[in-house]
Amino acid sequence: MDRDRSELGKYGETLAINYLKKNGYKVVGKNYRSPFGEIDIIALDKDILVFIEVKTKKSNRFIPPELSVNKKKQGKIIKGALHYIQRRGESFDQYRFDVIAINTSEENGEREIKLYKDAFQVPSNTRFI
Repeated sequence: MDRDRSELGKYGETLAINYLKKNGYKVVGKNYRSPFGEIDIIALDKDILVFIEVKTKKSNRFIPPELSVNKKKQGKIIKGALHYIQRRGESFDQYRFDVIAINTSEENGEREIKLYKDAFQVPSNTRFI
C-alpha cells in the first residue's frame, strides 16, 4: 500500500511540474528535505518564490486532496520553507504557498488538476526571514 501511495505521489508530482511549466513557473527544486519534512516543489512564478504542496488522490469519495493540507502540514511546510531560504542565503521579497490538488480516476483514466495560489499564509507570530 505504501508503495502504491509513493508511486501515486511521484506520478502526481510529475503531472504538477508539467502543469506548472505550462503555466509559466520555473521549477528550481523538488522533494526538498528539511528536518521538518519535505517540500514537494519549489518554483519561481515571475519573481515570487513559491513552495508547492502536491496532493494526489484516486478518488474524491472521502475528502478532496486539497483539504488534506491541514494546519499541521502547513506548519511543517512553512518551517521547511524557512530552512530552505536560510540554507540558500538568498533574499526574496515575495514568497507564497501554493497547493496543487490532483484527482485521478482509475475507471476512466481522467485527471483533474487544480492550482490553489496563496493557499495558506504564514501566521503573524512566525518569524520568517
